[in-house]
Amino acid sequence: MSELSPHIPDLDLITFYSEKSTSFFSRISPWTKALMLVLIIIFVSIDKSLILAVCLFLVVFALYGLSGLPIKKLFQWYMMPSIFILSLALIIMWNEPGNPIFSMGAPYFSLTLTDNGLLMILTLLFKSLASVTYSLFFLMTTRYNYFSSMIYRVFPYPIDQIFLMSYRFIFTTLKMVESMIKALRSRGGGLLKSARRQSRMFAEVFALTMIRSYDRADRINKAMESRGFNGRYVAATRMPVVSIGEYFTMLGATILVIYLIYFVKLPF
Repeated sequence: MSELSPHIPDLDLITFYSEKSTSFFSRISPWTKALMLVLIIIFVSIDKSLILAVCLFLVVFALYGLSGLPIKKLFQWYMMPSIFILSLALIIMWNEPGNPIFSMGAPYFSLTLTDNGLLMILTLLFKSLASVTYSLFFLMTTRYNYFSSMIYRVFPYPIDQIFLMSYRFIFTTLKMVESMIKALRSRGGGLLKSARRQSRMFAEVFALTMIRSYDRADRINKAMESRGFNGRYVAATRMPVVSIGEYFTMLGATILVIYLIYFVKLPF
């Protein structure tokens, strides 16, 4: 599938790397990588230090690069989380306690950007990029049948079924979006042009996409039922065994996260 935008993660490319990757990290147990993801989420949720956020990002970025994954694509995919963080920061960065850097006022209010406000922006940005990078690393070094088996074992019914089937229908919807956009462009239209000048047609395109995707999903469901599907998808793939070295790695990472959060005090 061709990309709708170079800044939107390409699910086909992600799936290709997850299924075809032969790096050392693709042979590590998915349970190990999943626990590391949990530790990273906990760390970025509690950590307030810019230095630790930058160090985490560099470590995760190094893992991504050593896995042989496309770094150029990664920088393109950084656009969306960066815009999200910066748009959020533009609201909350003002009037933080600290040394003023920039200030502007109005008759009834004033806005001041301090050094702590700027540090907050950078900290949020690096924590976001670290989380996104590791999530992509996890997705692109773990086969889908391992993911499905993990979901089936961790989540209760019917949540596991929702997760397992949603992944498949994402591709169906994206195929429909791609077809609609190609049809729109072949008639001289475009997303921005249609949104600005032909908003009615723009809405109809996406409404038609959802209707056709739903119809396609219904046909897929009937095809599955004709092959014996009874409403429950069973993922019985045998998972790679967690090695002794991975157990020690997980233990060491857990101890390191606790130590960095509660015992290391950095100037910023």
